[in-house]
Amino acid sequence: MELNEQVGRRLRALREGRRLSLSELARRSGVGKATLSELEGGRRNPTLETLYALTTALGTPLSSVLADPLGPPAPQPPGAAPVGGAEQVVTALLTERHESPGAVTDVFRLRIRAGAVQHSQAHLPGVQEHLYVLDGTAVVGEPAAPVTAGPGQYAHWHADRPHLYSAPRGDVEAVLFVRYTLGDGSEGSGGEAGEPVSELPGGAGA
Repeated sequence: MELNEQVGRRLRALREGRRLSLSELARRSGVGKATLSELEGGRRNPTLETLYALTTALGTPLSSVLADPLGPPAPQPPGAAPVGGAEQVVTALLTERHESPGAVTDVFRLRIRAGAVQHSQAHLPGVQEHLYVLDGTAVVGEPAAPVTAGPGQYAHWHADRPHLYSAPRGDVEAVLFVRYTLGDGSEGSGGEAGEPVSELPGGAGA
């Protein structure tokens, strides 16, 4: 089954499980009803921002439409297409989904296209994003106080607020961890978004 069909089937199942009509989900997410219908039917290539808008409106992690809810994402064959086409500022391939009693963590292999900026809307309450840069220089986080991270460096920010991704000096290759807290969203809420960039063991300059 193609990615479009898998995503469409899971979107429809989530929507119907919450007893929402196409019109109501379109209203809550800001995604057009015709676009949503095409996505559910597997007739449209999903973009990362559209899927975030829909899963936020559904109150569920992004991986819920990219992975089997009963287990981790299936291994991707070589050359598997990430979410978002070549024209997208950010493309992402889900590599891992970990669920614990207090949180769900999605792990993505991320590429940010050179010279472009993507502004993302707020995700679910309590969501935090953690980026480890493999190559290139990323500028990420809250638009008013973005953080710059180079190879071997790490940055994090609260993604339940508007945030951005950019690559001012060439393509960026990175690993993105998106952590959704379950329940009241209080877990992991300490610390300030965009706190100091740090180098992890084995990173550049370590």
